[in-house]
Amino acid sequence: MSSRRQFMKTVSASGAGIVAASTMGLMQEASAHPTSQWGGEIYNGPHEMVKNCKILTIMNADGTESMGVVTPKGVIDVRAVAKKLKIAAPIALDQLLQEGNAAAFNKVVAGADKSGVPYLDESKITYGRLFVNPGKIVCVGLNYREHANEIGMAHPRVPPLFNKYNNSLTSHNCILRIPPPEVSYKLDYETELLIVIGKRMRNVPEAETLNYVAGYCTSNDFSSRDLQLETPSVQWMIGKTLDQYAPIGPYFVSADRVGDPNKLQVQTYVNGQIRQNSNTADFIHNTQKMLSYISTYWALEPGDIVFTGTPQGVILGYPKDKQVWLKKGDVVVSVVEKLGELKFTLG
Repeated sequence: MSSRRQFMKTVSASGAGIVAASTMGLMQEASAHPTSQWGGEIYNGPHEMVKNCKILTIMNADGTESMGVVTPKGVIDVRAVAKKLKIAAPIALDQLLQEGNAAAFNKVVAGADKSGVPYLDESKITYGRLFVNPGKIVCVGLNYREHANEIGMAHPRVPPLFNKYNNSLTSHNCILRIPPPEVSYKLDYETELLIVIGKRMRNVPEAETLNYVAGYCTSNDFSSRDLQLETPSVQWMIGKTLDQYAPIGPYFVSADRVGDPNKLQVQTYVNGQIRQNSNTADFIHNTQKMLSYISTYWALEPGDIVFTGTPQGVILGYPKDKQVWLKKGDVVVSVVEKLGELKFTLG
C-alpha cells in the first residue's frame, strides 16, 4: 500500500511539474509578443507627431471603426492598405496619437497607389468616432469675451476647467439621442475648437505649448442647461457629460495645416439658421495660455483632447422670453475654419 501511495505522489508531482512548465512556457511566449489594445504587437519605436494630414474615421460594415486619410484622389482606407502592404501601422486615430508611430502611418499613405486598394468616395462613407478612448477630455469654460458678456459673467482670471468622459464621444452625422424631457429639456449647442495633444506636456511655458499640439478638430460641447445650472449645488459635469454630449468631426487636421489657432472663424447653424458667428481671436485665454495653465496641474498626454469654450450666441444667452431650446428633429451644424462642418441631428 505504501509503495502505491509513493507511486501516486510521484506521478502527481511529475504531472504538476509538466503543467507548471507548460504554463510557464505559454506565459513566456505571451510576454515575448505583447499585443496592444488595438491588436498587433506594441510599438516601441520613437514617438513622432503626425504631420500634413487630414484624417477621418470610417464606420466599417463589421461594426469596427478605422482610420481614413483624405486626399485629392479620395479617402485612403488605412486598415486595408496596411494589411495589403504588410505594414504594422496604426489603424485608429487614438492609436496613432498615443503610440506615435507616424513613420508607419506615412508609409501607408505613401504606398496607397501601389497597394491596389481603391480609394474610397467620402460621400459614401459612414463616419465613425474620431476619438474612442482618449486618456483625458479637458474642457475650458467661459472663454470668449462676448459670450461672458451675453450671460452677464465677469471675465475669468484663469481658465475655468471641467471635464467630459468617453461615453459622451460621438461622430459626425450622428443621431444624438436626447434625454426624455423629465430628465432634461433645456438643450443647447456650443460649437468649439478642439485641441488634440501630440506629446506629453507638463509645466510647459506658454511660448512653447504649440510644439505639443498634434492638430485640431471641430467639436460641440452639447449641454443641458437645466442640469448644469438648476440642480442642487450647480452640476456642470451632469449638464455636460450625458451620452453623446461631445460630437467631434468630421476631421482631425494636423497642426501644420491649420496655422494660428487663435484666428479661426467659429459658427453654429440650427436648421439652416446661423446662431453663432465669432472668431477664436475673441478668446479670453488663448490656446497657449490654456495649455500652459492646464499643464501646471497635471500632464497632458498624447491623444488627450481639450475643448476650448464657445462664443456668444448660445440659447442660454438669449433673453428668457426668447429662449427656445433644442428639440428632437433639430439639425445642428458646427463649423470651425479649416476644420470642416460637424453635423448632427437630435433624435
